Amino acid sequence: MQKLTIAQAVGATSYPGRGILAGKTPDGARLFLAYFIMGRSVNSRNRVFVEDGEGLRTRAFDPSKLSDPSLIIYAPVRVLGNRIIVTNGDQTDTVYEALQNGGTFVSALKTRTFEPDAPNFTPRISAMATLENGDFSLEMSVLKAADAEGKAALKCFYAYDGVEAGEACFIHTYKGDGSPLPSFEGEPERVSLPEGCVNCLTEAVWNALDGENRGSLWARTVDLRTGEVRTRIVNANE
Repeated sequence: MQKLTIAQAVGATSYPGRGILAGKTPDGARLFLAYFIMGRSVNSRNRVFVEDGEGLRTRAFDPSKLSDPSLIIYAPVRVLGNRIIVTNGDQTDTVYEALQNGGTFVSALKTRTFEPDAPNFTPRISAMATLENGDFSLEMSVLKAADAEGKAALKCFYAYDGVEAGEACFIHTYKGDGSPLPSFEGEPERVSLPEGCVNCLTEAVWNALDGENRGSLWARTVDLRTGEVRTRIVNANE
């Protein structure tokens, strides 16, 4: 599979929707994770990211404009021991609770399906990095409608035992604009990561997002030797 730059992958369309990048910095020393949201409706644009302990939560920027919290207020990031879970919905909690009870990333997500927002049927995208022995393994998932009527679901899972230095895997909800919005297709895209700290990586992703539609971005690096965590949040509304 061809490896794209962040600008080519994230900026390929004006509306990729919500997206997750997970990979390893070029020096091989750090895990890199990022999650972004975009918005076109008033309800979707009315969101910001706020830290929630080691994780992340969305909240309404202007509570008076919040019309339907069911699909926009959730915890995109949760941490359980050496595992970092990143998703675009409340399936973060599904995975977190399953792991606490002896389940797995895959078994948890097999109980879920795409979002009930006909006619788009937005895919649920998820990732989990497990840090161990100075490195990490990566799992990703896309749960999407298998037909235009939303009568069946296609549940895709990807496991990476090793991620190459300077590379990230990228999944997002939509492959482009349209009505209804066309869902992400194929395997996670391979993206080249540039050299730099979490600020540089954050700016590269943020600048690649369409300026009219971007909403919020969370990015984190974890030093694979020392465990040092650095996090950056950017909100268009703040």
